[in-house]
Amino acid sequence: MAREIAQFSVADYIVFGLTLLISASIGFFHACTGGKQRTTKEFLMANRQMHVLPVACSLLASFMSAITLLGTPAEIYNYGTQYWMIGVSYFLVVPSANYIFLPIFFRLKVTSAYEYLELRFSKVVRLAGAVTFMVQMILYMAIVLYAPSLALNAVTGLSVWVSVFSVGLVCIIYTSLGGMKAVMWTDTFQICMMFAGLLAVLIQGSISVGGFGRAWEIATEGERVEFFNFDPNPGVRHTFWSLTLGGWMTWLAIYGVNQAMVQRSLTVPHLRQAQLAMWINVPGLFALLSLTSMAGILIYAHYKDCDPLTNGDIIASDQLLPLFVMELLAFIPGLPGLFVACLFSGALSTVSSGLNSLAAVTLQDIIRSWIVKDLSEARATLASKIISFSFGLLMIALTFVAAQLGGILQAALALFGMIGGPLLGLFTLGVLFPCANWIGAIVGLFSGLIMAFWVGIGAQIIKPIIPRAPISIAGCPVDNSTNITTTLMSAIANVTTESSILEERPPIAAMYTLSYMWYSGFAVMVVVFVGLVVSAITGFTKPDEVDSKLICPLFDSLFCCLPASWRRKFRCGVKYDEDTIIPCCVHTDMFDTVEEDSAPSLKPVPSVSKDFDTINGSVSAPPPSYTESTDIDRASETSSAKVTYETYM
Repeated sequence: MAREIAQFSVADYIVFGLTLLISASIGFFHACTGGKQRTTKEFLMANRQMHVLPVACSLLASFMSAITLLGTPAEIYNYGTQYWMIGVSYFLVVPSANYIFLPIFFRLKVTSAYEYLELRFSKVVRLAGAVTFMVQMILYMAIVLYAPSLALNAVTGLSVWVSVFSVGLVCIIYTSLGGMKAVMWTDTFQICMMFAGLLAVLIQGSISVGGFGRAWEIATEGERVEFFNFDPNPGVRHTFWSLTLGGWMTWLAIYGVNQAMVQRSLTVPHLRQAQLAMWINVPGLFALLSLTSMAGILIYAHYKDCDPLTNGDIIASDQLLPLFVMELLAFIPGLPGLFVACLFSGALSTVSSGLNSLAAVTLQDIIRSWIVKDLSEARATLASKIISFSFGLLMIALTFVAAQLGGILQAALALFGMIGGPLLGLFTLGVLFPCANWIGAIVGLFSGLIMAFWVGIGAQIIKPIIPRAPISIAGCPVDNSTNITTTLMSAIANVTTESSILEERPPIAAMYTLSYMWYSGFAVMVVVFVGLVVSAITGFTKPDEVDSKLICPLFDSLFCCLPASWRRKFRCGVKYDEDTIIPCCVHTDMFDTVEEDSAPSLKPVPSVSKDFDTINGSVSAPPPSYTESTDIDRASETSSAKVTYETYM
């Protein structure tokens, strides 16, 4: 017999509504103050004058979406604590992003991360990278908005479309009016709401089961506690290796090269501040991971004798946390509303980040690069706002499509990992391999996308068998013996079906057992390998012709204690100015500014591809130099008494 679930009260609606109102108010405030969002520099980059704290909070909130808040407790409940080990990867992600990718983006002062791809490879590669990112974010935003609405509807009675329209429209309004400043300050407010909601759930949940220590004992008895599975088999869904190394690649695709994260990192005036904002994310990410994982432990302790999914209380595991909240917190008016505010704060932060980054990419990489190259500043700013608003409407429209997808919804969510990996591979090829050329880059990108989609979609068609931790329905209330008999027969039928499926699986099914945590790493390897092979066939770029500003001196950055003679050998022939290398063990504030009279003059940069790439007799023009590109030209920034070092590096 299914449980009776409490519904939203007036107080809950008030708390939820206040959260949306505060978020919208922040947008209106920034639309009416300061420069009033009249330039693209302010609308998209917050004038590059943001403080570290809101940037750090915005970075943290951008991809800790409602899917994370719902999915992590469900993961712990169903499969145990092994997933918690992904926290180790955060300690690899941040230094990799900080000292490999971020210094390059920062010194170029780009607005779109894909401007780098034109400087390093060609205009075509830039367009391919930008379009790939746009597809990724549009799909992801629709799912981020729809998934929590559907989950909450099932257990709270809150209408799916009321949620979608109210949250979606508020997000569109404050993002389109307030620009980057509004996005980052609302992210700061929303990350506080996320922590507040999770803490309320943990405190009341611990009280209900007799303390978190007791919940841990119950989880141990229920075979939910496991941390150190060192199985090297890449087909095992979660192991120490897939979560740390595979998780490293997955999150590096976000923190290292994703436009939403790069754009936020570049809103501070100095590189050291951007790196500090990144470092603050390590404890922040681990805290959110731990809170959501602990919630999963408490949920299992509460439902150990009556699995809600088997009992018919919910229809999907991502509804476990909302069900748990409505059972435990409904007696206190407003607390369920606080939880819903927490959940949709995760959705708001992700969607607003996506809208602003899509506006930047569309303006810089498509309109200014291909359509209207001499677009005035006033028109560019207006275009950014219209683009942001339009993508928001498209996102809401796609939630109607998502509502019809059924089981394919999870396949659409997997697209985020399958697309992020190839993009990381493309930037890795450019940043770490100076011999790679633009043909290798474009072929490598599409090869990575094809392989990642092949494995990912194949895994949705021929689903791997994933064993679930033991569950029980012994404590479920029943009307009569028929109900429990039906439930038990269904469970037995499921086991029998899984066994028959296992026997009938085709040989190629082994290819699709690859853990989804390895998708990004797999795609990176494909892009880099194919890119280098194609570059070798079509003619390597000469390293001494590549602008050193576009290549990361990896050994100088990460292994600065090695002898200088050793480090020079690992520069692959790239000619670096010794004064421009920023090792990780040197304080970067000493590089942030230089006196104007001591800075080298800004001059055109040689082509970063071959001067004339001749393929089958055809000649391709080199990409533009810094001073030739209207949207990357930084010469006007050198008129101040002090100029940033990165402009001249």
